[in-house]
Amino acid sequence: MTREEALALDAQDPLSALREHFTLPPGVIYLDGNSLGALPKATPARIARAVEQEWGQGLIASWNNAGWIALPRTLGDRLAPWIGARPGEVLVADSTSVNLYKVLHAALQLQQGKRKLVVSERSNFPTDNYIAQSVVRAHGGELVLVDTPEDIPPLLDERCAVLMLTHVNYRSGRMHDMALLTRWAHQAGALAVWDLAHSAGAVPVDLLGAAADFAIGCGYKYLNGGPGAPAFVWMHPRHQGQVWQPLTGWLGHAAPFEFSAEYRPAAGIQQYQCGTPPVLAMTGLDTSLDVFDEAHKLGGMAALRRKSLALTDAFIAEIDARVPTANVATPRDASLRGSQVSISLPADVDGYAVMQALIARGVIGDFRAGEPALLRFGFTPLYTRFVDVVDAVGILVDVLAAESWRAPEFQKRSAVT
Repeated sequence: MTREEALALDAQDPLSALREHFTLPPGVIYLDGNSLGALPKATPARIARAVEQEWGQGLIASWNNAGWIALPRTLGDRLAPWIGARPGEVLVADSTSVNLYKVLHAALQLQQGKRKLVVSERSNFPTDNYIAQSVVRAHGGELVLVDTPEDIPPLLDERCAVLMLTHVNYRSGRMHDMALLTRWAHQAGALAVWDLAHSAGAVPVDLLGAAADFAIGCGYKYLNGGPGAPAFVWMHPRHQGQVWQPLTGWLGHAAPFEFSAEYRPAAGIQQYQCGTPPVLAMTGLDTSLDVFDEAHKLGGMAALRRKSLALTDAFIAEIDARVPTANVATPRDASLRGSQVSISLPADVDGYAVMQALIARGVIGDFRAGEPALLRFGFTPLYTRFVDVVDAVGILVDVLAAESWRAPEFQKRSAVT
């Protein structure tokens, strides 16, 4: 693809107006929205209003007058259609790790001690596996990690209690067939828990259609809620009233302002709230969902998915044509691909240093250590352009050809990679 052809595609893009809702620094090609979404332009003023007016002037009355106390539910209702859920089923609260702890405990409780085996992937995001290790220890269970998705079906047997998977793998960008794997889990008598951290806002998700049991996800990646934005949690309505989640905080009580000495769980998803909602962080996520309201008017998730696949197809084609030494680790089959492309480089090329050299040239992706080490490039359809694809690969070609990545300043490892 020539740069002129890319510009022509951008001019024809029905979603191009959405880019104007974001603050994107001049000279920067931002391909890391799968790790931290870009800042919506409306967010600073909205947070300032929450600080200066709602907090500064309204003080404690804003819990009622500004709707602070209801934010976990109102944000959940706004998010629900984007993950295939209904209003009243999704709660925005806590972090993905904390929410996973809740739902894994709940899922194992539903098995009533008859099954204690949790199955997941070794390449799952580490916090998910760490949390699972903690939960299975508490239940006297076992966590089994597979190396490839093809290893999952043989483990779905009479011992399996929970299949815990991230819908889109954070390293490879491979997307699981949620409906199929959930059905297989259920046929074996197991429950399915899904992490949507790398899915929500970028790829189609249909939790109810897939008959999933529980789901959690992140608010600051493709949803653009800001660094550390609250996560979300969902439970299938069929499980309501059958189980308590373990972190029985006061706002998960059926009547928190009765200040009863005994815990009585709220109905439905509300019991998954523990403590006081982080209002300022939630305000950022609330504002970012306004952009998704605009995206809905332009075709919704179907339009976002079409653009995501077109962008990732174009990036893979550019890598194949211009960086023949790179290996594309992300599935070429569109039905198996999320909204990112991960590549590995030859063993004698320091992938971390290459990414640092790219960042110095204005191309922001990220690096993930492991076997193989991967350079990850995320394509957020709300604001990524086709010209970004062409220009980013062109700069990668320059960095590799000139071996500029060998410069000493690119060898220093930062705390966050």
